[in-house]
Amino acid sequence: MEAAYEPFRICRTGNRYWSQTVSETVNKQIRLASRPTGWVTADNFSATEEPVRKPGAGEVLVRNIFMSVDPYMRGRMNDVRSYIPPFQVGEVLQAGVVGKVVESRFDGLKEGDLVTGMLGWENYSVSDGRLLRQIPSSSVPLSYHLGILGMPGMTAYVGLMKIAEAKKGDNVFVTAASGAVGSVVGQLAKIHGCRVAGSAGSDEKVALLMDQFGYDAAFNYKTRKSLPESVQTACPKGVDVLFENVGGEIFEAVLWNMRDYGRIALCGMITDYNIEDPQPGPRGMMLMIGRRLTMRGFIVTDHPKWCDEYVRKAIGWLKEGKLNYRESIAEGIENAPQAFIDLLKGRNVGKQIVQLSDVD
Repeated sequence: MEAAYEPFRICRTGNRYWSQTVSETVNKQIRLASRPTGWVTADNFSATEEPVRKPGAGEVLVRNIFMSVDPYMRGRMNDVRSYIPPFQVGEVLQAGVVGKVVESRFDGLKEGDLVTGMLGWENYSVSDGRLLRQIPSSSVPLSYHLGILGMPGMTAYVGLMKIAEAKKGDNVFVTAASGAVGSVVGQLAKIHGCRVAGSAGSDEKVALLMDQFGYDAAFNYKTRKSLPESVQTACPKGVDVLFENVGGEIFEAVLWNMRDYGRIALCGMITDYNIEDPQPGPRGMMLMIGRRLTMRGFIVTDHPKWCDEYVRKAIGWLKEGKLNYRESIAEGIENAPQAFIDLLKGRNVGKQIVQLSDVD
């Protein structure tokens, strides 16, 4: 049986257009070439090309359009036991992807459907159809399903509202506040009647927090001499809820400013992702006892019902203009490694996306 590929399609790079026979398309891929020691570099990746594979029974061939790169991927580059299996050297890396079905041998999906799922760092992916979720047609940009309506937005909601149990009147502090997760956390806190402050790594990002995301106070942690004093100035009444994405010195500084019965949602520790030797934990942990603090780590995929609850609410908040969203978009699969490196170094603003092909 012949594959139901389009005979050709019109492709674009910048202002240059060309026709491409889909059945002859070469699939460009990014693989893990070696495990990083310390900071990730371009040498840890390799680019390969292979023919596009036809789907088998129950499988779907997807043309990938948008791909997400996220901090958690750094942990998957290490050969260690974790909540998600590590990437394997020599294999195509994986990421959250939004794409369009080119051919389907799965009853639940047909050619032309828009889908999202964990697919490869590549232009085309073949997937078990059961692992893909169809995206209904709407006016929402497709890339939003990897960001504010995807894992980052869900993580913000689950961590703030369910893990830390934020409530009206709470003083909330967010580290990495301008990132894909942090920027949503701050806005959700404001929607629910909290006062919110945060830290970011540049004056530009601080301005964004104040002007676009509704933060009540923010500071550049890279230019402040005393982080505990900076937190105290930003949160003069102390901190009820900490949404922690960074770890290290900023985590310690906020810990010293926590109020009695404060709650900490431990989402990430990006300062530790690229170090070769584990560092001692934050000083002041005795405060956890005296101030009766609660700290809980969480993985968003453990909470599917809350994720669904968030998406329903977020669509409404977007329509009402209560949620703002920013993306940093790199173009082309060949630029995915650098986009990931830039993300780890904090060079992105908002959600880091890689666009692999045109939407149409």
